[in-house]
Amino acid sequence: MKIFDRKLWLGSVLLLVTVHGFAQQQTYCNPMDISYRYNFEQLNERISYRSGADPVIINHKVGNKPGEYFLFVTISGGWWKSKDLVNWQYVVPDKWPMEDMCAPAALSVRDTLFLFQSTFEQRPIFYSTEPEKGKLKFYNRWLPRLPKDIGPWDPALFHDPDTDKWYMYWGSSNVYPIFGAELDHSRRLTYKNPEPSKAYQPMLWLDPWQHGWERFGPNHSDPIKPFTEGAWMTKHNGKYYLQYGAPGTEYNVYANGTYVGKDPLGPFEYAPYNPIAYKPGGYATGTGHGNTFQDNFGNYWNTGTTWLGIVWGMERRIVMHPAGFDKDDQLYANTRFGDFPHRLPTSKWQNSNELFTGWMLLNYKKPVTASSTLDTLRAELTADENPRTFWVPTKNQPGETLTTDLGAEHDVRAVQVTYVDYKNTIFDSDSTVYTQFRLYASKDGKKWNKIADLTDSSDRPEPRRDRACAYVELPAPVRARYVRYEHVYTAGPYVAINGFRVFGNGLGKAPATPPKLTVVRQKDQRNADITWQKVPGAVGYNILWGIGKDKLYQTYQIWNDQPNKLELRALNVGVPYYYAIEAFNENGVSTVSEVIGPR
Repeated sequence: MKIFDRKLWLGSVLLLVTVHGFAQQQTYCNPMDISYRYNFEQLNERISYRSGADPVIINHKVGNKPGEYFLFVTISGGWWKSKDLVNWQYVVPDKWPMEDMCAPAALSVRDTLFLFQSTFEQRPIFYSTEPEKGKLKFYNRWLPRLPKDIGPWDPALFHDPDTDKWYMYWGSSNVYPIFGAELDHSRRLTYKNPEPSKAYQPMLWLDPWQHGWERFGPNHSDPIKPFTEGAWMTKHNGKYYLQYGAPGTEYNVYANGTYVGKDPLGPFEYAPYNPIAYKPGGYATGTGHGNTFQDNFGNYWNTGTTWLGIVWGMERRIVMHPAGFDKDDQLYANTRFGDFPHRLPTSKWQNSNELFTGWMLLNYKKPVTASSTLDTLRAELTADENPRTFWVPTKNQPGETLTTDLGAEHDVRAVQVTYVDYKNTIFDSDSTVYTQFRLYASKDGKKWNKIADLTDSSDRPEPRRDRACAYVELPAPVRARYVRYEHVYTAGPYVAINGFRVFGNGLGKAPATPPKLTVVRQKDQRNADITWQKVPGAVGYNILWGIGKDKLYQTYQIWNDQPNKLELRALNVGVPYYYAIEAFNENGVSTVSEVIGPR
């Protein structure tokens, strides 16, 4: 498997546009670097946390101009806009519905953006021809109330360009299915059938007895009845792909799946290659409840929700992965190295793996020291790739530092600093909520050079904004053994950092291909036991699998300090699979092993 395209990389370097001495950002890294909002939802419980979940990214095109991207997120008081999928500016609407929007539906049709909130009551559909300015108007005054507990909660709007018909899909329950309904455009997008009890029909149900990945709990280990939610519809080559999230937002296995039909209201058939977006291992685990959209170059993307859950169970962040349809119209999302830096495309890609930069994680469980430590919230917890462990200094004051020792000199390319809320007292985001820090590098731990400055005195001035998942791409490689974070400002009484992640390339060799990959399908076909032989110098491994030798779209990342075995519990009954493995370290990625299967 190709790690990265060197010609593409060199071309990107030559095309760098410098602004105030810094190169224009060419890459991104999950979780997405947006100004996550403090969530007033738990104000009564006095629990303060930033969160983002249930994303919808819309490519809104006006006339022949390139589209502008709009991101809508649960309970965020507004939305974000971007021209490049990496620099997101928060937009405050001029009016807002009766309450903030949870899991909003958004759709762009003929220069108009439509917006609708999750509800069990009568609520309006809004529209805007100037979403970049926060302008909202009523498209209708309300949709009729449906029977008790039906919804529409977690809705998705869909317009079929070939028939000019409109639809809505929804569902968020472990009791009810995903529902669908046709909307009547001639009556301002109210239900086609005016009788509320007949306005909708079931589209799909979860079947965890046949679909291993739909089982609840961490690694699908909990017998609780799973939840389905987050409907989305994509039309491709005359087929309708009705997507849904399962089995629950608070687990590493939160994923997106799809059913496929020839009509917007079905019947739909389960796709045997499900789930389409799945990332159970690594730092930013979980990809469920998002949407599928195309960028201005025609590339597909799949968004989703990754779980944090430190101070509150619904504390989450947003992820975005390259996606697409293969030659057989199979829908997939590429989560291989999904929380490592990826390039922003400048054209239509031929293979989504081209977007992976090849910049590896340089400091997994490497030594980290701090200027001070509060209780047992130690510095090394920022390098264990566990988003639920974190460091806290004794005081939230400028000058507090984290220093990671990479163990040897490496070419540093990017740094991600991710924050969490520890005993915080903020319940709304205002002008006092922003993030500032500096980064330094050193070869010997004595002489330090500043490599990034996110403060008011930065060489790259920018508006103050909160960056809970701050990602800093360096304009050029920096040869260093040590990297230091110097704190300047975050709001609240404490600083809490759960990820100090350094990316780049080592000066040594990539590991060898892991030998002796074995896969044994259990009597319960939803499960398979996978083993392999570890190789010297490896930091981790990617288990790759799929329904064909050329369709290894699924990835499970395992660290080398974990056992060399995996019980994979995400398989579909009656579906044969193929498997392979690769190893990686600070220097790169091995070649992929021989593909084995079907089994």
